[in-house]
Amino acid sequence: MTNDVTREELDQSLKLFIVLSRANRSINDHVHKFIQQHGMNPTEFAVLELLYHKGQQPLQQIGGKILLASGSITYVVDKLEKKGFLERVACPNDRRVTYAAITPQGKEMIESMFPSHEKRIHDILSVLSSEEKEVAISMLKKLGHYADEFLPESTN
Repeated sequence: MTNDVTREELDQSLKLFIVLSRANRSINDHVHKFIQQHGMNPTEFAVLELLYHKGQQPLQQIGGKILLASGSITYVVDKLEKKGFLERVACPNDRRVTYAAITPQGKEMIESMFPSHEKRIHDILSVLSSEEKEVAISMLKKLGHYADEFLPESTN
């Protein structure tokens, strides 16, 4: 233990980490179950939802936008293409770039699911008031940005 951090502070940080992890898992479990009832896995849904809301995307950039390893993108795109929910589109200006674009069938699938999906998320989070949600958003962004930008790769 370092000299400038008390045992109580370390315990409180560990408790917060555990509480955040459990809340995240519980919320995701409910959301993922709904998605799976519609014949997709959460990653397929995330890709389809991204294409629906943001338009066609370069395959190389999808992973970063939905927090998925780039090696998995090809597999997910292949599955969605086989289901008829997306298609690959060659970039007319750069042969090295291929886009994923949602198909009419994919758009129909998202439009049939998304209202229930967002309502489910709202229902889960409705235990918090609007003010509490704003505070949580602000605090979690602060925590995430600090973890991403300010912490060294390895701290001892």
